[in-house]
Amino acid sequence: MNRHSLSQGAVGWVIFALALGAGFSVASIYYSQPLLPLMGNDLHLTVNGMGLVPTLTQAGYALGILFLLPLGDRYDRRRLILLKSAALALLLLACSLTSHLPSLLIVSLLLGMAATMAQDIVPAAAILAPEGKQGKMVGTVMTGLLMGILLSRTVSGFVGAAFGWRVMYQFAAVSIALIGLLMWSVLPRFATHSTLSYPALMKSVAHLWQRYPALRRAAMAQGFLSIAFSAFWSTLALMLLEKYQLGSAIAGTFGIAGAAGALAAPLAGGLADKVGAEKVTQLGAGLVTVSFALMFLLPVLPPHGQLVLIALSAVGFDLGLQSSLVAHQNLVYGLEPQARGRLNALLFTGVFIGMAVGSALGSKLYSIASWQGVVVLATVSGLVALVIRLFDARQVQQAAQKA
Repeated sequence: MNRHSLSQGAVGWVIFALALGAGFSVASIYYSQPLLPLMGNDLHLTVNGMGLVPTLTQAGYALGILFLLPLGDRYDRRRLILLKSAALALLLLACSLTSHLPSLLIVSLLLGMAATMAQDIVPAAAILAPEGKQGKMVGTVMTGLLMGILLSRTVSGFVGAAFGWRVMYQFAAVSIALIGLLMWSVLPRFATHSTLSYPALMKSVAHLWQRYPALRRAAMAQGFLSIAFSAFWSTLALMLLEKYQLGSAIAGTFGIAGAAGALAAPLAGGLADKVGAEKVTQLGAGLVTVSFALMFLLPVLPPHGQLVLIALSAVGFDLGLQSSLVAHQNLVYGLEPQARGRLNALLFTGVFIGMAVGSALGSKLYSIASWQGVVVLATVSGLVALVIRLFDARQVQQAAQKA
């Protein structure tokens, strides 16, 4: 069964299910962030040791995207999603049973790789979307994915505070098992777009990277935005505990502020359909930069004012980052539709390399220069992404003039 055998109503239901699946699966790699102080206390970890947990998870996600996601162009996505959901559920359960840092880090790396089922789901939305509504449909699924990223912190913060971090991972394992069954029941079979062997498929990924400068700039720009995003969220719980004596539950509530920004993802997709993805990426990168720069005002505000500003900044930079991401996906998917899986792999490899770098650098800078160092890193990263997008717009304009 393919897209053309689905009714409009069926497409709407499947897109909703895809959004739900994307949210729950990607949430798996973010549950740890508000729980880091609890995990550190239980396992006797240093600040750098705690920082390695999200770093390895996001590095695993980047590796999974690069080496596993291209399989979506070669095999039925429905089957790949089922296999990854089973692996992810088992790894989340294993994470809840770890008692030493080395085993926790190994499981975190593998967990990140299995969680890439979220990125098998996003191209599926583009394939199933009616003609002319690809941006809106991808934006809808991305809203589910991004709400999973942001609300995962809220859920894990409260569950961890009430029942402990291990229970949170057990709850997550059950949720992924159920999501896997849902995906299997509602998704159609997907036609494959390539008969290449795995080595040839990976070679074609390298060729796509070389062939499309727009793809390279999109991956780099979104990667720098991800450095800023990850540095903030990887250190927020530690900062709130040390500076304001606020626990994991309060740290998790900041995810609600960020989720408000994620709600704009479908709007960003629709806007990209109308005014062009390039404009939306520039606006998104600019908003990220300004939102982080506002936090330089924290020292002049009273404590309650500081917390309000942090929450407002979270709304702003999440809105900018998610809008930019949806627009970048629109840009990349249009380059070569039959290679969506591989193009998506390259874009999100850049995103999660940025995530891993942001976690590592954020933890390091926090231990050296406190929160101010994290804010500097995030602001500079957003500014670099904005420069890349402005340069890309100039390149497109010059190419149009030559044509």
